[in-house]
Amino acid sequence: MATTLLTNLVNPEVMAGIVEKKLVDYMKFAPLATIDNTLQGQAGDTISLPAFKYIGDAATLAENVSLTPSLLTASALTVQIHKIAKGVELTDEAILSGYGDPVGEAANQIAMAIASQEDNEVLATLASDTTLVHTTSGDPTDTDIIAALEKFGEDIDGQKVALVSPAVYTAMRGNTNSWIPASELAAEIKVKGVVGEYQGCQVMVTNKLKTPKTIYIVKPNALRIFVKRGTLIETDRDILKFTNVITASKHFATYLYDASKAIKIVKS
Repeated sequence: MATTLLTNLVNPEVMAGIVEKKLVDYMKFAPLATIDNTLQGQAGDTISLPAFKYIGDAATLAENVSLTPSLLTASALTVQIHKIAKGVELTDEAILSGYGDPVGEAANQIAMAIASQEDNEVLATLASDTTLVHTTSGDPTDTDIIAALEKFGEDIDGQKVALVSPAVYTAMRGNTNSWIPASELAAEIKVKGVVGEYQGCQVMVTNKLKTPKTIYIVKPNALRIFVKRGTLIETDRDILKFTNVITASKHFATYLYDASKAIKIVKS
């Protein structure tokens, strides 16, 4: 007869696979970003990225007049890799005799915690780095959203995702002339969690927007997540207390890769 050991129940390799799979399900905003794994295995924790400035539009040039070349300039943006982590401690009794599945619940909660913090940092990046800002004196209206979208210029077409608070979502749904429910979008939805479309933007609702009337409109390739090391699950045992510690950590950084593809609508 085989004996069930704690090492069978708390297996970091198995748990790592469970957490990684659940992270995909729990991350809401991170899927809007392009994942860059080129830093894995490389030395250093700071990334220096070039940010080129636009040289300006072409101008009419008269015959036999020399063109004055424009100066192409770039500034360096430094992004710091950092670590996020979460852990739980389970007693032997909880694992062996506890109601339900304490180990599975631990993996589930850890995945939720890591995913939630990644989403927090994606939103923080949009809040601090977005350069295309549309200010409204009152609650955002159709007119405000249309005016904000003009900031995309000739790139206004194509997929756009609007991150909104529940209050803004309620107002959008009330405007039946502009609101299209997710059930009518079908194959057009590219990101999980979209609840509908409004003024050409696929809408995602979040309680994480601390300013309820703020809206972020994000196009593909606006954001990047640089991963230094993916989610690492580790376990350790306290042989005096007979408890098992399970931790998860991830090293990464979020970055607004293309500021021309992210708009913030904010109430002044």
